[in-house]
Amino acid sequence: MPFFDDFILSVEDFGPAKKVNLSWRQKGSDYPMQPYHFSDGTLRFVCIVTALLQPRPPSTIVIDEPELGLHPQAIDLLAEIIKATSKSTQIIVSTQSPLLVDCFDPEDVIVVKRENGASAFNRLDKEDLDVWLEDYSLGELWRKNVVMGGPTFE
Repeated sequence: MPFFDDFILSVEDFGPAKKVNLSWRQKGSDYPMQPYHFSDGTLRFVCIVTALLQPRPPSTIVIDEPELGLHPQAIDLLAEIIKATSKSTQIIVSTQSPLLVDCFDPEDVIVVKRENGASAFNRLDKEDLDVWLEDYSLGELWRKNVVMGGPTFE
């Protein structure tokens, strides 16, 4: 959101209840932007980053397909934030995005497949992929089903 300037937070008291309104200011404008002014991807990014950058995060954060609706550059930024947050909190991310997978090392990735009616979890081994990674990115290896994360038809 290169046009983003700052948040505008207002809290109204309604007796024991409070109403919170979060708006945004755009660079060069005093007009408060509301959530309906943004794309789904922008709102999703703001929500996910808010969860990841909490001052006192929980012990584990689980995020399902955080890449949905995001610009490819936002996926790179999101991956950086996930990595930074993972130093103090366990982060579990499910994805079907080769672009997001490209942002991580093989040892960061666990491939989940269905085997005999159950989920099988397999951590990637960098040594097994070293020869492949000379010519391909991790996401490309996933698309080619070298890391066996794609569907199999029997």
